[in-house]
Amino acid sequence: MRKVVAAAVMLAAGPALADGIQITVAGEANGTIVIDLLEDVAPQHVERITTLAANGAYDGVVFHRVIDGFMAQTGDVQHGKLGGDMRRAGTGGSDMPDLPAEFSEVPYDRGVVGMARAQNPNSANSQFFIMFNEGYFLNGQYTVVGQVTEGLDVLDAIKRGDGPNGAIIGQPDVMQTVVVTD
Repeated sequence: MRKVVAAAVMLAAGPALADGIQITVAGEANGTIVIDLLEDVAPQHVERITTLAANGAYDGVVFHRVIDGFMAQTGDVQHGKLGGDMRRAGTGGSDMPDLPAEFSEVPYDRGVVGMARAQNPNSANSQFFIMFNEGYFLNGQYTVVGQVTEGLDVLDAIKRGDGPNGAIIGQPDVMQTVVVTD
């Protein structure tokens, strides 16, 4: 397993040698979220996350869609940078191709991390979401990439969005720094 860690420390490691990722969360939520990435469950998706993190692509990306009692979504490296046009946040991906689904038997429990996608199951790219509560209706429909092991209190403090789509009004919370660690 690889670890995703939310923190301000930047370590120089490539994705192939990575054990985890460090993310600094700032805004209404401030602190560290530690996530074990499940390389054995979704190797292509884990590789994508670690590659984008190693390249600094996730630095400054906002939580653009946050639905109370459901999930917090982030990772739009194309349109989701803090200071950009937030009306477009959530509509982009990376400059890499979309990934084929890697569905598994891992259930969507509290703290599970999944890859966001469009209608096409093979359209995940850079965006991911973290579950506030269980959401078993997602089982087998979205690729599971990890599980929060520390920092659920930070996750719970992320600014909530408004309405059924969870769009953030005003200043969104942000992943200030995301780095790969060994």
